[in-house]
Amino acid sequence: MEFDVAIIGAGPAGLTAAIYSARYGLKTVVFEDPTQISQLAIVPFIENFPGYEGSGLDLIMKMKEQASKFGAEHKVERVEDVRKGDGYFFVKTDSGEYKARTIIIATGGKHRELGVEGEKKFVGRGVSYCAVCDGFFFKGKRVAVIGGGNTALADAIYLKDLGCDVVVIHRRDKFRADELLQKQLFDKGIPVLWNTVVERIEGESRVERIVVRNIKTGERKVLEVEGVFIAVGIQPQTEIASKLGVEMNSYGYIKVDKKQRTNVEGVFAAGDCCDNPLKQAITACGDGAIAAYSAYEYLKDEGSGGRT
Repeated sequence: MEFDVAIIGAGPAGLTAAIYSARYGLKTVVFEDPTQISQLAIVPFIENFPGYEGSGLDLIMKMKEQASKFGAEHKVERVEDVRKGDGYFFVKTDSGEYKARTIIIATGGKHRELGVEGEKKFVGRGVSYCAVCDGFFFKGKRVAVIGGGNTALADAIYLKDLGCDVVVIHRRDKFRADELLQKQLFDKGIPVLWNTVVERIEGESRVERIVVRNIKTGERKVLEVEGVFIAVGIQPQTEIASKLGVEMNSYGYIKVDKKQRTNVEGVFAAGDCCDNPLKQAITACGDGAIAAYSAYEYLKDEGSGGRT
């Protein structure tokens, strides 16, 4: 199975790239890893994406439908390896092998861990990185949300609206989140523990409590909670990029130029796996559009584009 463009990742960057490359007349395939969920898909409500208000999952589904309408093939397969051959890239998945003239890496990121005692032990038993996925199980229960960015505050608001008793724990004395989210949080009366970090997560078979410490006073205390929702940032998923020899910065993000080109000829990257300054759906979509156009230009110059 041979394609002009193989897109690895089915978040907003990858799906936008699929829409654009298919519309350019390129034979396009987009691979979606069934073990990874797009960060956009777990956002409960979006109101800063131009022309759209609603859940992240609905937006992702609309993008998938649009990409399919224009002829992009969608494979729910995990990409295990990519290697460069004579004029082609060979993409090996858990279900087969494909050939592609160009590659667009749009693998996004995964939730960053706190790295504290008890975190790994209680994953799925009170520790969660996805409020939308797991919040339903904590209705009427006491939960802590860890973080101070947009995701953390959106999670706290969502959990409060579900009927959870929520407290936010943030290591700084002010939030990084948008002012609108901060206002919503405070309007709902959600308490915040400022300058505070989690040191341990404890319990028997499930989470029962956390030990927190104020980093200014050194005071420690125990909070009785049944759920811990961790939202402290994203770690880029760039294992596939490493296999191709793609250059990354010291934080593990893929280095790209203004045309979303990597240092490897024929390989482009888009979205949250890149070293762009803003991790938002709208910027990921922009990256994807540029990457698709750059792939089209590359194939056109090589005299190999548009074989549909």
